[in-house]
Amino acid sequence: MDYSKEEIKRIQKKSLEMALYFKKICDENNLLFYFCGGCCIGTVRHQGFIPWDDDVDVFMPRKDYELLKRLWKKNADTSKYALVDSNEFYTDHNLFLNIRDNNTTFIRPYQNNLDISHGLILDVLPLDGCPSGKFRRKVQLMWAMVYSLYRSQLVPENHGKIMELLGKAALAIIPSFKLRYKVWRFAEKQMTKYRIEDCEYVTELCAGPHYMKNRYPKKAFDKAVYKEFEGHMMPVPQGYDAYLKIAFGDYMKLPPEEKRAAHHDVLICDLDKNYKHYKGKYYCCKQK
Repeated sequence: MDYSKEEIKRIQKKSLEMALYFKKICDENNLLFYFCGGCCIGTVRHQGFIPWDDDVDVFMPRKDYELLKRLWKKNADTSKYALVDSNEFYTDHNLFLNIRDNNTTFIRPYQNNLDISHGLILDVLPLDGCPSGKFRRKVQLMWAMVYSLYRSQLVPENHGKIMELLGKAALAIIPSFKLRYKVWRFAEKQMTKYRIEDCEYVTELCAGPHYMKNRYPKKAFDKAVYKEFEGHMMPVPQGYDAYLKIAFGDYMKLPPEEKRAAHHDVLICDLDKNYKHYKGKYYCCKQK
């Protein structure tokens, strides 16, 4: 789905509202988070959104991430902002939790069979401790791949034919959702057993095969520093330069013109209507 500049601006305005509300809940509950990915680059390079960006992404240390799941349900306005996370009853095909704006519509194709909140999205990615030993790191990455496959329950794309065939075979071996859930929960425990405070490095294990290989100096994420973002002071990692160089290279350089576009595949985006208006039309459609 291609957006006009006006549509991108509207998405960004609504996303900023979500980010500010998310910050309010985190501040009230002493939870640490920082902008990551495009929002972190945008903060440093543009003092706001990258002009073509269409969402907000944040990192949280694993401890704060797990606390957020419990605190959001108790302390946030869940009628307006839902926390969506896979569990023993269903998978939303993501590797991390989302906050969704219930008064909007933002339906992704791979979720159109799910009866969940399909509002505009704020992605929350956990940071985990990264062991220094090569063998332990390889084992951690192995468990992260198992977690990714059985939690998303989607065959890996754009990672080569061998990866695709292995993914199909692994899913075929365990067709039961109940058993897949047990496998992904076990894999999650194994890959997250290294506490950040005991490690020299941190890593992002829930961001797909490319980014999970990255490891960042722990001190870069010891605390947040505040920088201007769309007229508000928002948190980025104190070592944002080290993080961004490892993850994105020369992040201050603009990408080629043809790559300056929103990257999410969306069936429909409607910021004026509740997603439930589209049930049976764009999601949870009855099979004929």
